[in-house]
Amino acid sequence: MNVLSYFDGMSCGQIALDKLNVKVDNYFAYEIDKYAMQVTQKNYPNTKQMGSVTDAKLNELPKIDLLIGGSPCQGFSFAGKQLNFDDPRSALFFEFVKAKNELNPTYFLMENVKMKKEYQDIITKHLGVGPIKINSALVSAQNRERLFWTNIPNIEQPTDNNIQLANIIENGIVDREKAYCIDANYWKGGNLTQYYTKARRQLVFKDKAQTILSTIYKENAKSMMKRKKLGLVVSDGDYARKLTPLECERLQTVPDNYTDCVSNTQRYRMLGNGWTVDVIAHIFSFLKGGEK
Repeated sequence: MNVLSYFDGMSCGQIALDKLNVKVDNYFAYEIDKYAMQVTQKNYPNTKQMGSVTDAKLNELPKIDLLIGGSPCQGFSFAGKQLNFDDPRSALFFEFVKAKNELNPTYFLMENVKMKKEYQDIITKHLGVGPIKINSALVSAQNRERLFWTNIPNIEQPTDNNIQLANIIENGIVDREKAYCIDANYWKGGNLTQYYTKARRQLVFKDKAQTILSTIYKENAKSMMKRKKLGLVVSDGDYARKLTPLECERLQTVPDNYTDCVSNTQRYRMLGNGWTVDVIAHIFSFLKGGEK
């Protein structure tokens, strides 16, 4: 199988194919982030790094069996400014459309975030298929709803594997069954109260302080004064912490330590931008000759 991956990142599509034991003859990756490429080459040294999608020379590629990609989503995301196709990052979607039309791959898969229906309809018009919504919560310990446009036939929703956040953390206590969706900004520090309540980013609590502190964080008001009343005049770090990069790998169902050749900041960023591998593996399992 010849695979062409646009916006390849750290090559989550390649991990998914590997999990299914799908034989890949050539994997052509278009990516410009040097850290993501470093992670890919560490794990899949035979990957053919091709550069930027805007410079793609499609006529030099062999017959492509599978075209995959998740174009930058900042212009679509409900968490962003909703600039849609006027945002140059989201306009990169049309590079994927160009590749699909010129190469006529046997199968294709395009992933993106939840967005307004008017934006969905534009993507549907250009790809010729409607989106399938899948929540990573079915196969992982995080809530992460994404849309998938594909001509791979007969795709069904994954079976709920009932994986909980408590199952994947290295230590500590959590206050929910599924983590908030991990995003590329998870690396940012700052006040943990705002980090937890406003940015909706997951924390892990230590020991029996969890019940008290999770209530304080959720209420999101004068937390230091409330801690003083409770006799908890200590730093946030004494009672709560962020998820580790290893835990974020597990949330994305990426192999442990897959990203450990770059800094933690870069690990958080690429994991937040990446795919939940087991969702992609589930979709690929419906490929002709795949396992399902």
